[in-house]
Amino acid sequence: MTAEARNAGARKDPAADGERPLDIALLTYKGNPFCGGQGVYVRHLSRELARLGHRVEVIGSQPYPVLDEGYPGLTLTELPSLDLYRQPDPFRTPGRGEYRDWIDGLEVATMWTGGFPEPLTFSLRARRHLRARRGEFDVVHDNQTLGYGLLGDIGAPLVTTIHHPITVDRQLELDAAETRQRRYSVRRWYAFTRMQKRVARRLPSVLTVSGTSRQEIVDHLGVRDDRIHVIHIGADTDLFSPNPAVPEVPGRIVTTSSADVPLKGLVFLVEALAKVRTEHPAAHLVVVGKRPEEGPVAQAIERYGLAGAVEFVKGISDAELVDLIRSAEVACVPSLYEGFSLPAAEAMATGTPLVATTGGAIPEVAGRDGETCLAVTPGDAGALAAGLVRLLGDPELRVRLGRAGRERVLARFTWARAAEGTVARYREAVARTGGLRTRPHPEPYPMPHPEPHTEPYPMPHPEGRPAAAATGVYTESRATC
Repeated sequence: MTAEARNAGARKDPAADGERPLDIALLTYKGNPFCGGQGVYVRHLSRELARLGHRVEVIGSQPYPVLDEGYPGLTLTELPSLDLYRQPDPFRTPGRGEYRDWIDGLEVATMWTGGFPEPLTFSLRARRHLRARRGEFDVVHDNQTLGYGLLGDIGAPLVTTIHHPITVDRQLELDAAETRQRRYSVRRWYAFTRMQKRVARRLPSVLTVSGTSRQEIVDHLGVRDDRIHVIHIGADTDLFSPNPAVPEVPGRIVTTSSADVPLKGLVFLVEALAKVRTEHPAAHLVVVGKRPEEGPVAQAIERYGLAGAVEFVKGISDAELVDLIRSAEVACVPSLYEGFSLPAAEAMATGTPLVATTGGAIPEVAGRDGETCLAVTPGDAGALAAGLVRLLGDPELRVRLGRAGRERVLARFTWARAAEGTVARYREAVARTGGLRTRPHPEPYPMPHPEPHTEPYPMPHPEGRPAAAATGVYTESRATC
């Protein structure tokens, strides 16, 4: 990054809240904005923070975040890992020339033993990077890395977002595992949650996206309730908006789901579709996500003869995604659990009527049954089918729920509101540690290859090994999973 790029965001004018603009380091160990919620969160929050007049430097690893253009105070710094889970060669063994330091060795060794190293290794690289740039940032915002490297002195006060405890995902996958070998694999894959529990308990300020997640962070991670602050996220309501020019496709149901993640409940929606088609033969499902070649969802599609009635799409643009949702008569969120549910908020923002389960925080987003959505019990294919049949057969109800859903999102769940609430917590964190820095920006950080680690390692090594390429914040596929 050049000096011009970094200093472009150093504003003399006050921020939108009338106070001095902040210099923010926003960390994300996995930033793909089209697959899972981490990149979605970073993309939209960073844009809205820049709109409020702050300088935001996103520091991320592969897959690198994609940021919105046209905001001088918004920049990206790439902090590369070995990218061990990249396509088309996931779980690859790097060549000898790729190793740069002991962190790279730790990353590969953890993968070889069945774990997921990225939260730990990214946190260690981020710690080194931030300490080398001490004095440049007013606050560091970690997006659910929860790695040992972010404990102690990292050069600025720390605020952390925990969307929901990944221990919930771990338990649901263990519940779905059918063999002892599979259960062992899941435990190894999610072993990094031990580290995340230890780190979470020592965090001074935690942000989360729903009241449900707040309680689960207390229960699962042991974080003190008074350290957790709920800041709802939301939909991009300019992009996700109604458009009468897009024709509805009769019988179309749209969902956003990772077929291979049990907590997303897609297998129950496939079973429900088979029931729906007995009354509405034109009913068909479009899944934004990758088609499964095997597993429960693939087996259900074959068992019910739905190969021609279930379509999977990926690699679509934001505009194509919005038009796909607009074209549906019904949107559906069949999840067993969600820490928030961006797909629900985005569908409601387009004015598409929603059938959603009551899993996790979904009711906080979708609202009351019969007022802004139709709500059903998680894991109940019959209840899903009944809700879908009701909406497909009642155009007036679809219009009423669609309008009410859009109004609910506009009132409660927008990225602008999320950014304003986040800035308030930043300022609290800064005040708690003595106020804003007065030191001017130093010369550009030269970004050399990382040097070997020389300082004492102050944190305990994790028990077991970290886990999961699918440990995104929300884990739902979006477009290119």
